[in-house]
Formats: sequence, structure tokens, C-alpha cells
Amino acid sequence: MTGPKRHCFTYGSLMTPHIMYEVCGMKLEAVPAVLNDYRRHPVRGEDYPGMVPTRDHAVSGVLYLDVPPAALARLDAFEGDQYVRSTVTVVDASGGQVLADTYVFRPEYATQLLAGDWDMAAFEREGRQRFELEYTGFRNI
Repeated sequence: MTGPKRHCFTYGSLMTPHIMYEVCGMKLEAVPAVLNDYRRHPVRGEDYPGMVPTRDHAVSGVLYLDVPPAALARLDAFEGDQYVRSTVTVVDASGGQVLADTYVFRPEYATQLLAGDWDMAAFEREGRQRFELEYTGFRNI
């Protein structure tokens, strides 16, 4: 797959570098970033979050730089039907605005989102091992 490389903002399990590596099949440079006017929620029965537009909220995440089209295609497959890839403007650590792709939870699945914020520390403590067993077999595609 050819085409321009794009940046990708991640806000859940893919913030973990080795999970992103397993999904994309390559190591990518990453920097911290924030997406304003969005909120990240737990997904019912899952260890990963869903993110939706929400005024006056912000999501901290990881911005992966120069993601090649082949890796984006793998990300599209990994994210599945619950998400749609959208272009957003994130703020990087230097305060600069950067265009990036991200995966937004589709409105038709909104009933699967729980109230409150998804917790990365809880994912690391309680959900990451389960998540990796279930999803990182994805690397074999």
C-alpha cells in the first residue's frame, strides 16, 4: 500500500507501545498529545475505551508520527465496526496543532459506553493482560 504517511492519535490500549507495534507490525515514533472537545469512556464488558465528541473535555493520548498507509490499514481492521477513522487536530507537547487520524466511537454503538472516564492506570493494572491475550493475536494477519 502506498500513499502519504499520516499521524495517528491514540487514547486507549494503543498508547502502549508494544501493543501498537503488534497491531501495526512496526515501531513508530511517538509523542504525547491532547485532543480537545472529546471524552474517553469505558466500553461495557471491555478493557478498551471509546471516544466521542464532548465539549469542554479533553483526552490525553499518544500521537504516533508518520504512520505509513499499510499500518493504517492494519489499524482500520483492528479497530473494527465500533469505530470510524476521523481526522482531528491535536495539540502536541510543544503546544503546536497537528492534524492526525484517530478512531472515534460510532454513534450507533453509544449505548455500549459507560458513564465516567476510562482509566489508563486501571487498564495497566487490571485489563492489559486480558486485552493482550484476546487482541494481540491480531499480529498474525
